[in-house]
Amino acid sequence: MIQMTLIQIDNYGPWTVTPRPRTESDLQILQARLFADLNSYFGSKKGLVFFTRFDNLLAISNGINEEDHLRIQRSIRNKYPVTVSMGVGAAETPHEAQRLATIALQKAGSAQSGERKEILAIDSLVDEEDSFVQTAHIDINSVTETLTDIESAFDTSFSVNKAQHYLMTKLIKKGALLFFIGGDNFMAPCNGLSEKEIEDLLIEIDEEIGIKLKAGIGRAKNAEDAAYMADIGLEEIRAHNNMMWTWVVEKED
Repeated sequence: MIQMTLIQIDNYGPWTVTPRPRTESDLQILQARLFADLNSYFGSKKGLVFFTRFDNLLAISNGINEEDHLRIQRSIRNKYPVTVSMGVGAAETPHEAQRLATIALQKAGSAQSGERKEILAIDSLVDEEDSFVQTAHIDINSVTETLTDIESAFDTSFSVNKAQHYLMTKLIKKGALLFFIGGDNFMAPCNGLSEKEIEDLLIEIDEEIGIKLKAGIGRAKNAEDAAYMADIGLEEIRAHNNMMWTWVVEKED
């Protein structure tokens, strides 16, 4: 099973305009630093945080217990002018796990409530023996030659975003998630999907929008190891001159 944590800045919208609108660059800096610190905190426990809307983030948190979450919240409170609330859920698929985490936190109060502060709402946690994370590291084939070196920067970004949209649309139907992780790279928590299903999905996108993709798939007990295995799988494809769609690597216990 996979465990997901929803991280939400408390009362963030009202805070950004109280007592007057705050400088946009300062808000962007706060969001970037918060994302970096959260990845550091979760990463120290072999978790992995992804931004969604920056005031909302999602983490794969297998192996991170209640006290670990509380400690992270305290660290954020001590370092920032804002606090964060968290919801935690575990399920067979990433989409269902984040849904359970979201519902748990929603029951504790609105994201823009002045009354809700530093809530930790746990629907479920994964036992160590049941912990399993599968991630796919997906990237665009030859992006430098086909886009970066010949198209404008914004047009290249548009093509990358287009690939992301198509990937998200197809993956969510299968209970998987997708996050942009920079450059032409995406990370997809995808428990429950077979290598064949992922390969078919990549072929469909190539046929529909003409963007060729490849994916390294990693399997482990936690997010850090699964992502690393996925990176190794992607490097194996590159070593074979991009002649494959997917490559699976599993961490041995």
